[in-house]
Amino acid sequence: MRKLAKSYHAPADWKFHAQMVLLSWVGKTPNEIAAELGCHPQTVRIHLKRFTLEGVAGLGMRPGSGRKPRLTERERSRILAFVKQAPPGHLETQADGTMVARDEEGSAQWTLNALAQAAKEAGTQVKRRKTPAHLSARRGALASHP
Repeated sequence: MRKLAKSYHAPADWKFHAQMVLLSWVGKTPNEIAAELGCHPQTVRIHLKRFTLEGVAGLGMRPGSGRKPRLTERERSRILAFVKQAPPGHLETQADGTMVARDEEGSAQWTLNALAQAAKEAGTQVKRRKTPAHLSARRGALASHP
């Protein structure tokens, strides 16, 4: 367990959970372990219980845990291909020395909106996350106060 907790090549979740187990063996409480590792005490309790029930096999994260990706790998690859290109409003020097932008109204730098628009025009629909109401209300309050 000590070797796993200090390993450079082990998966990060396994190392993190092994550190929880080692700290519990030293006699620390879940609250103390959580404070030391920077996580929630309930997280510590969950992983200590899982280790008790399943042993070393219980240290890893469960398949399917975490937020599901909004983009497929193919969509992500298409968007990354756009980033490698010059943005639509970026000035490029022509052979005769003149500077021309592909789209004079377009952004000179890639923004999330410009990337989403370019992806949409290429046939890839990008679902943008909406700003939660409590954040947009806070932004409005900050914008109204100089």
